[in-house]
Amino acid sequence: MNLYFLPEQIKRAVNNLNLNFVTEIRLRAGQPVIIQYKGEYKYINDYGVTDSTSGAIVCENAESVLYAAMEKSVYAYTEQLKNGFVTVDGGVRIGIAGEYVTQDTSVVTVKNVTSLNIRIPHDVYGVAENLYKTVSVGDIKSTLIFSPPGYGKTTLLRDLARNISQTSHLNVLIFDERNEISGLDGSGNGFELGRNCDVVRGANKLCAFVNAIRAMSPQVLITDELYGDIDAQAVSYAVECGIAVIASSHSVDMQVLKAMPFERFVKLTGIGKEAVVYDKNFNFICNCATVGRTGNGGIG
Repeated sequence: MNLYFLPEQIKRAVNNLNLNFVTEIRLRAGQPVIIQYKGEYKYINDYGVTDSTSGAIVCENAESVLYAAMEKSVYAYTEQLKNGFVTVDGGVRIGIAGEYVTQDTSVVTVKNVTSLNIRIPHDVYGVAENLYKTVSVGDIKSTLIFSPPGYGKTTLLRDLARNISQTSHLNVLIFDERNEISGLDGSGNGFELGRNCDVVRGANKLCAFVNAIRAMSPQVLITDELYGDIDAQAVSYAVECGIAVIASSHSVDMQVLKAMPFERFVKLTGIGKEAVVYDKNFNFICNCATVGRTGNGGIG
């Protein structure tokens, strides 16, 4: 994982750790750096994780880290900044806290940055193998994966895309609004997604779904973080076109989810823990193991 934008002291400390277990790095100006390591929040010092603030590394300036991540090209990230985050090469997503500049009730940009939440993606091979077998009986079922943040939804979507692409002749379209599933850079390099995947990035879902379905004729559409009526309309449009949609959502309200046009619902219960699979009426189908192998050989 290329964390080129971190200050050298923080970068060296993080590189001393097993990156397979690092999921978040939280920087707050003038405060000790906090990481989520093996599912727990810890401080870091020059040698590794610690429970003590004594000797912990302090973030001197969060805003300078953000500008380094954007490679000093704010213009290239204008649209992302309006949403309070940027996604840089490798699918690393950086949430931003600071002063939100608004115009006509819409956010224009963020300035005077005080905190960053750096989310580290993980490519876990095989994590979706059992789920793939469950949702592909007969044909691919439209499926919604839901859980609170940090439970591995994007990792699961990525491996599902890879499973479908590598084991079928179906055309898979990934709509990657935040560039986290594919993690593509300007040269088209990113996570391995298989031979039958196309990737669309950056637009709102309803507009992108309509255009991409017409242009690319997908049979399976994979996307992340459904939220609100417009995203629900986008999914409905795709399903009405005969396309299987596999998506994720932070919502855990079963009544809200049940109103969406999915045939399967998958509730994640934690990293490496069993998922619970329901039918379209939220009747229990089965528990499903979600443990795989990370791209560099570690256990996900």
